[in-house]
Amino acid sequence: MTSYGMPYLLEDKTGKLSGSHFVDINDRLRLTLRCTSRGSTHATYIIYNAATGTDPVVTLNFGSNNSLGTITFGSGSQVPMSSFLEPSFNGRQVPTTAKTRKFIGSDGQQYKWSWRATQSEEWTCTNASNHQVASYSLKVPGEPEYDHSSGCVLTIEEAYPHLAAEMLASLTIMRHIVAHNL
Repeated sequence: MTSYGMPYLLEDKTGKLSGSHFVDINDRLRLTLRCTSRGSTHATYIIYNAATGTDPVVTLNFGSNNSLGTITFGSGSQVPMSSFLEPSFNGRQVPTTAKTRKFIGSDGQQYKWSWRATQSEEWTCTNASNHQVASYSLKVPGEPEYDHSSGCVLTIEEAYPHLAAEMLASLTIMRHIVAHNL
């Protein structure tokens, strides 16, 4: 894979939780988030790597009343979202907030999403060393409208493309938690 010396800047084409395409501005990576089933008792979303095929990379199943459900990687077993993406605790074993959660990536490392931890990003993902590895930024107010783009961007540091689907899946769950006040 070509090294650009810059992060993956994945344009979020719609900016909506209901589904979108995430396309790197240098065309190195393309992910698709698609709602495949929605009913009164559940909603199912599939993440595809659009560059490699149509097989699901991640499946997100939300429960009734927008509750957290399960996450499945590839053809693996279902894991409760609350076990995959756990609340982060401060030093006194008190949850920091529902808007800060951690997960263990497929590389065995711990990552943590935080909501509005910086002024320039809506979401920030850091590793156990507190190094930023990903972020999600909203369109800047007053910025002009773009054809076929929401102006929102998922940024993944260049060393972490192997975690791109996990980053998008965990970010989608975090955005869902905030959107539905869970």
